[in-house]
Amino acid sequence: MAAVIAEDNVYSEAEVNDAPPAGGDDHVQLPGPEGNIQGQVEEFLGPHPDYDEEEEERKYYRRKRLGVVKNVVGASCGGMIIYSVYMGLLQMQLILHYDETYREVKYGTLGLEDIDNKMLMGINVTPIVGLLYTPVLIRFLGTKWMMFLASGIYALFVSTNYWERYYTLVPSAVAIGVVIVPLWASLGNYITRMAQQYYEYVNYKDEHVQEQKKPPKGAFHPYIIIFQSVFYIVFHLSFVFAEFPMVLFLNNYLNDYNHTLFKVTKCGASGKGVIENFNKTVLRSLPRSLLLIEVESVLMGAAFLAMLIFLVLCGAAYRPTEEIDLRSIGWGNIFQLPFKHLRDYRIRLLCPFFIYSGFEVLFAVQGLILSYGVCSVGMEKLWLLVMVYGLSSSICSGLALMLLRFPRPVILLSGAFVHFVLIITLMCWSPQPRTPSYLPYLLVIAALWGLGTAFNKTGLSILLGMLYEDKERLDFVYTIYHWWQAIAIFIVYLWSALPMRAKLGLLLFALIVASLCYVQMERRLAKKIPFRLPRIPRPRHKVKGYRYIEEENSDESDTDLSDADDDEKEEDERMLVREDNNTDGDSQGSPGPERSGVRDRRRQDNAAYEQAGERENYVQHTRD
Repeated sequence: MAAVIAEDNVYSEAEVNDAPPAGGDDHVQLPGPEGNIQGQVEEFLGPHPDYDEEEEERKYYRRKRLGVVKNVVGASCGGMIIYSVYMGLLQMQLILHYDETYREVKYGTLGLEDIDNKMLMGINVTPIVGLLYTPVLIRFLGTKWMMFLASGIYALFVSTNYWERYYTLVPSAVAIGVVIVPLWASLGNYITRMAQQYYEYVNYKDEHVQEQKKPPKGAFHPYIIIFQSVFYIVFHLSFVFAEFPMVLFLNNYLNDYNHTLFKVTKCGASGKGVIENFNKTVLRSLPRSLLLIEVESVLMGAAFLAMLIFLVLCGAAYRPTEEIDLRSIGWGNIFQLPFKHLRDYRIRLLCPFFIYSGFEVLFAVQGLILSYGVCSVGMEKLWLLVMVYGLSSSICSGLALMLLRFPRPVILLSGAFVHFVLIITLMCWSPQPRTPSYLPYLLVIAALWGLGTAFNKTGLSILLGMLYEDKERLDFVYTIYHWWQAIAIFIVYLWSALPMRAKLGLLLFALIVASLCYVQMERRLAKKIPFRLPRIPRPRHKVKGYRYIEEENSDESDTDLSDADDDEKEEDERMLVREDNNTDGDSQGSPGPERSGVRDRRRQDNAAYEQAGERENYVQHTRD
C-alpha cells in the first residue's frame, strides 16, 4: 500500500513540474502545455485549417440564388396547373350543361342552365369589390399563404363538380371570384420580389447591399424582365393543358359541324352575341357517369398538386420581421394605400391599359375563338384554336427579353399595334358558317392575337416592376392592376349580347386610349415631371422582443412619458406627411433627403437600442 501511495506522489510531483515521472518508462509522455484541456477545446472550436471563408460564402449565396429560381419556377408551375384545371373543367362543364339531352336525362328539372348563369355571374361580379379587401387579406395572410389559400379555393371548385347542385356550384364560383384579385396581386408581387432578392444574392459583396442601402437606379430591371418572362412563358401553357380533357375525353362525344351549325347563318363581324342559332344538342351520345368521375378525379389530383407546389416549393417572399412591420401599421393604413397609389400619375395613366388587358384576353376566348372560329369550323376544332393561342402566347412571352436591349415602350406598343391591325381586319371579315377551309386563316389570327396578349401581359407586369422598383412592397400596385382588369372582364361579360362590330369598336376605342395614355406617361417621365410616391407608414410596434427593444428610464415620471410620446407622435406625423408629399427629379421614384433622414433616424434609434442593451448587460454583470 505504501509503495502505491509513493508512486502516486511521484506522478503528482511530475505533473506539477511538467516533467515525466522518475523511474517511469521512457515511452510514457504526458501532455504538455499544448495538450491540456484548454488547448484541446480551442483546437476543437477553432477554424478548420482547410476552411475557406470566401468559398463557403460563395457556396451559401449560390444556394440562395438556386432557392430563388426554385421559388419562381414553383410559383409559375403552380399558377399554370391551377388555371389549367380551372379552365379545362369550366369549359367541359359548360359544354355538357349546354346540351339539352344531357340536362334532361342527367338532372331533369334541376335547372343547370340557370345555375351556370349564376355561377358565371359570381365569377365575374365578385372581383369588382376586390380593391377593398385584397390588401387586408395579403396583410393578414402574407404573399405565399395567399397564393396557397387561393389554390385551395380553386380546388374546392373542382370538388363541387362531384355533386352539381345550386348550393355547391354557385358558392364555390363566388369564392373563386373573391380570390381572383388577391391571387394575381400576390403572384405579381411575388415574382418581382424574387427578382429583388436575386439581385441581392448576386451582388452580396457590394457595399450598398451589405449595409441595406438603396441600390442604383435600374439595378433590378434585368432580373424583373427575366423572371416575369419566365412566369408568363410557363403560365400561358395553361391554355394548352386546359384542352386535354376536351381532346382526350369530350371530343369523342361531339357531333360534327354540319349538325351543330345547321341553323347558323351569320359568323364573325356580321354576327350578334356569341353564336346565333347554335344547335341545342351538341353531344352525339352521353358520356358515362363513371367516366366523368374519373376525369374530375384527375383534375382534382392536379389541383392538389398545385397546392403542394405553392406550399412546398415556394419560399416566403419576406422575412418574418418584414411581415411584422406590415402588420404593425394598422388596418386603416393598409386599406387606404391602394387609393393613395392612384394619386401617382403614372399608375393613373396606365389604368386604360389595365382595362384593355382585361378586354382583350376575354375577347380572345369569347369573341375570336367562338364567334369566328367555332362558328366557322365547328366545336370539334375548339381545342386546336385554343392550343394555338396558348402556345403562341407562351412562346412570344419569351420575346419580352428584348427589353434587355431595347427601350421600355417597345413591348407594349408592339403588342398594341398587332392587336390594332387584327381588330381592323376582324371588323371587315365575316366568315361563312360550316366552312372548314377557313381553319388555316383562323389559326394564324389566333397565333397573332396570342402574340399581342403575350406582349400585353408580360409588358405590363415588367413595367410595374420597373416603375416601382424601390417600393418596399408592390402588393398595392398589382392590386390596382388586376382590379381594373377584373372590372374590364365584368364589362365584357355584360356586353356578350351586343353585335360583333359594336364589341370590336369598343375594343378598338379602349386600345387607342390606352396607347395614347401610355405614350403620355412616358413623355412625362422623359421630361422628369415629379410624381407623388406614397410611402408605407412607419411601423408602430406595441410588443417588445428581440427585434424591437426600447430604452427604459425608471426615473421618468408618467407625465414625462406622455409628453415624450406626444412629441414623438407629432414628429412621426410630420415625417410621414413629408414622405407622402415627396417627389423626385429623376422620374424613377428615388427617395429624397426626407427619406434619407428617416433612414438615418431609424439607424440612430437601432444604435441607441443596442447601446442601451449593452449598458444593461454590463450593469447586470458588475452586480453579479
